Amino acid sequence: MLTSTTIAATPRLFLRTPPRPAHNRYAGLTEPRSHTGGLSSSGGLSSPAGLHRRPWLARLRRALEEQLFVLHYQPIVSLRDGSVSHYEALVRLADDPGGQLVAPGRFLPAAERYGLVREIDRMVLGKVATLLAGEHGERGVRIAINCSSLSITDGGMLAEIEAQLALARVDPAQLVIEVTETAAISDMARAQAFCAGVQALGCAVALDDFGAGFGSFQYLKHLPFEYLKIDGDFIRGLPASPKDQLVVKALVELARGMGKQTIAEYVGDAATVELLRDFGVDYAQGFEVGRPQSAVPLAV
Repeated sequence: MLTSTTIAATPRLFLRTPPRPAHNRYAGLTEPRSHTGGLSSSGGLSSPAGLHRRPWLARLRRALEEQLFVLHYQPIVSLRDGSVSHYEALVRLADDPGGQLVAPGRFLPAAERYGLVREIDRMVLGKVATLLAGEHGERGVRIAINCSSLSITDGGMLAEIEAQLALARVDPAQLVIEVTETAAISDMARAQAFCAGVQALGCAVALDDFGAGFGSFQYLKHLPFEYLKIDGDFIRGLPASPKDQLVVKALVELARGMGKQTIAEYVGDAATVELLRDFGVDYAQGFEVGRPQSAVPLAV
């Protein structure tokens, strides 16, 4: 049964403003698309916005051909005993002339716009499957990967996951698939079938960035999952925000009632860790508990 705390916190999940641009992985997708799936006249390649983005098409194709994408791995840590539950694979682009890695917020919007995000998703899956096929797999390391809305709804990603795991002889239980609200909202029926299929393979499903959109509770009703990842917009600044504290408490109670586990994203300080532990959040992810690294340590 939901308490008065839950009821008091619920409206914000539907009426809150969108996440800040720095946190919104889909920031930059501002030009509408036509009903045929192409760019509309207001955002076509001949427009200033299109001309500004067009260099990304060749750049991303080259990166895929020359394998210029690299993965970093960030731990997701138990707030009960400090152990690592699993790692999230985070993709970076290594084609900057100055040697700096390009963050996903800069290239993923363009990858989605040009339909190349499916190839990036499959590339990440292949790299992770290869990693788990070796000594990491033998030691039971678990890794989460993100699936974009295009991959979830195109009908081919589920078969690709099954094929890659079989080819690498990886235990499906070592793979976690993260699905964002934006991915689910584009086609709920396909998202539901995808999540159910992932679970049937033996992989876990995590609902990522939960609370970032307007239909959060609809996803809880229709999508099968194991982990609920609380959107970082509720976590950053948590110690100073009574409203965010109410929301986090309500989400923990809700998840517990459904028999699910919670993960807090963007955990950046010790005070937040203590609050999350007090609220009963199961796991934390963020700089305070572990920064992304270029390799997964074998001692886990």
